[in-house]
Amino acid sequence: MGAEDVDAAVAAAKSAFETGPWADMVRSDRARLLLRIADAIEDQSERLYTLEAQNNGRPITETRAQLSRVPEWFRYNAGLLAAQRHSVLPGDGPYLTYQQRVPLGVCGIITPFNHPLLILARSLSAALANGNTVVVKPSELTPLTTLALAEILAGAGVPAGVVNIVTGGREAGIRLTEHPDVAKITLTGGTEAGRSAAVATAARFARVTAELGGKTPVIVFGDIDPVDAAEGAAFAAFVAAGQSCVAGSRFLVHRSIYDAFVDALVQRAQRITVGDPGSPQTQMGPLISARQRDKVRRLIQTGVDEGARLAAGGDIPELPDGLHDGFFLSPTVLADATMAMTVARDEIFGPVAVVIPFDTEHEAVAMANDNAFGLGAGVWTRDVARAHRVAARITAGMVWVNDHHRLEPSLPWGGVKESGSGKDAGTESFDDFSWIKTVVVRTASEPVDWYGNFGQRRLN
Repeated sequence: MGAEDVDAAVAAAKSAFETGPWADMVRSDRARLLLRIADAIEDQSERLYTLEAQNNGRPITETRAQLSRVPEWFRYNAGLLAAQRHSVLPGDGPYLTYQQRVPLGVCGIITPFNHPLLILARSLSAALANGNTVVVKPSELTPLTTLALAEILAGAGVPAGVVNIVTGGREAGIRLTEHPDVAKITLTGGTEAGRSAAVATAARFARVTAELGGKTPVIVFGDIDPVDAAEGAAFAAFVAAGQSCVAGSRFLVHRSIYDAFVDALVQRAQRITVGDPGSPQTQMGPLISARQRDKVRRLIQTGVDEGARLAAGGDIPELPDGLHDGFFLSPTVLADATMAMTVARDEIFGPVAVVIPFDTEHEAVAMANDNAFGLGAGVWTRDVARAHRVAARITAGMVWVNDHHRLEPSLPWGGVKESGSGKDAGTESFDDFSWIKTVVVRTASEPVDWYGNFGQRRLN
């Protein structure tokens, strides 16, 4: 699908917004519909888990754990809608001034291949709760669960034209961001795609929320058990085969436990079961494409060429017959790296943990912030004061302490610097799918007589 298909989808969404029942639906009815959607998704959960695993290669254990939470976003935004209150503003004189929240209109949602359904649910639930209509462009590599969700939405009672799917590639994405009838774009993807979307929306003063690339630092202090920290590091680095914008990719480890941490991380990486995503025994599946695997392997070799030590992985694992055509790569550990190396600065988007030693807290924070990205970060320590102190000094939209990847519908998700702008999830996302109208009502009984009453002391 291309630009013409986007135009048709936007036209359908615009018509549904302007002439259909959706935007004018009673709020409580729309909230109940969101709850029905959540229930319907749960009813179809096993089908969705399987489709996601088949489509992007994540192990079924991961897709089950992740997609089981999708209904929470619809229930959360239904709750925000039901509890929404409009402000009455103070002012002088005989006036009642209040605000209303008004839906934006047609919203575009562009989703990536790595978490297609979860990321869609974050924005879609907030957009629908506010009465908008939507055009969704999933990654051309992973459209299956998005198309399945469209069926679920229709079955739950979402009117025709309210949610429209365009399964196109780059051309479709560009047209959606540039379309004059699209009032807001929510995009999750690469930094350059986000930059282009920001320019396109700025030209018409449309809104944009962009969750983009990352190079997540994880600081491991010397007071933590290195084996415990390595277990957490393995999850941060290798879940989703490292294909996550918040994947732990730079492990800054205090020199006092550096060797023990590297040894423990290598042992954990070598025990991870790589294989068929459909098997419940599989712990890591393939990368999304041959192109992506080749890119990751080139970056691994660049790391070695620049002086890093290949402590684990870097190769294509031996797999049973029938899996040889998959884009598999062993979990990889590059130790003894420095901040000057390419692998410590560029987003790899694969199962690669880069480990760098540090000596002081000040040095660790400086290293963590020495990057163009600012999406997520991690801190591992048993010192409570240090945890808060370091979290406050790290420049990132999200910081986890002694954990990673933790998310909830109420937690705003988004970064700073080249990791994007705006927030998904939370009240911040909910509110950004509407605009504020201020209404001023004069309540005085006497008429306005500005030109006849020269004693009036204010313009209005």
